[in-house]
Amino acid sequence: MKLKLLIIPIAIVLIALYSAAYTVDETEQVVITQFGKAIGDPKTEPGLYFKIPIIQQANYFPKNLLEWDGEPGQVPTLDKTYIYVDTFARWKVVDPLRFFQTVSNEVRALARLDDILDAAVRNIITSYSLIETVRRTNRQLDTFEIGVDQERRPLGKITMGREKIIRGVLEQAEPKLK
Repeated sequence: MKLKLLIIPIAIVLIALYSAAYTVDETEQVVITQFGKAIGDPKTEPGLYFKIPIIQQANYFPKNLLEWDGEPGQVPTLDKTYIYVDTFARWKVVDPLRFFQTVSNEVRALARLDDILDAAVRNIITSYSLIETVRRTNRQLDTFEIGVDQERRPLGKITMGREKIIRGVLEQAEPKLK
C-alpha cells in the first residue's frame, strides 16, 4: 500500500521534469513563449534547457540555410517580350525572436517570400529589355548561318546585364526581407 502511494507522486514529478526539459540541437534555435508571447532571449546555443511545464512552450526554428522556390511564370520585358522566369533563393533565420514576432513559422515565411521576391523580380525584369535580362556582357557572339537570306541585326548594347539585374532584385527586396 505504501509503495503505491509513493509511485504516484514520483510519477507526477518525473512527468513534470520531462515536460519542463527541452533540448536545442546545433542546427536549431528556440524561442520560449508563455501564453503566445515570447519571453526571454532566444536559445541559440545547443544544450539542455528548462521551462515551466504546460504554461511555456518551446518554438523551434532552423539555424541552417533554407530554400525558397518561386512559382515559375512568364514575365514581360521592357520591349514587351515575354520570358519564362523561374526564381529561387536561399535564406536563413538570423533573428529568431523577430522571426517569431513577424511570421511565427516557416510556412508563413515562405508565403511572405513569395510576395516579396516575386514582386521584386517582376518589377526589375519589366524595367529592362530582353537582351539585358539574358546577357551579361557585350562580347561578340559566335554565329552560324542557317539560310542564305538570314537578316543580321545588332543585338543591342548591354548597359546593366543579368548579374546587375539580379543585384537590383536583391536591393529592392532586402529592406522588406529584414
